[in-house]
Amino acid sequence: MKIAEIRGKSAEELKGVLLSLKKEQFNLRFQAATGELANRSRFKDVRRAIARIMTVMGNGDTAPKAQAAAPSKKKKG
Repeated sequence: MKIAEIRGKSAEELKGVLLSLKKEQFNLRFQAATGELANRSRFKDVRRAIARIMTVMGNGDTAPKAQAAAPSKKKKG
């Protein structure tokens, strides 16, 4: 999944996609443990897609932005 596609989705859509990717990751782990997994590179793809979605959600691209606190002034002395 490309980053442009991720940024074009709403927060609710991203949560749904994230949930489905985590389920897929869970199933891939079980397939690997039982020896049924044919395409091991899918692990990497799913892990990176999860990271992209979580990054976009954390950056505030879809979530409300938090205000930064004013820097505190230290007294010399």
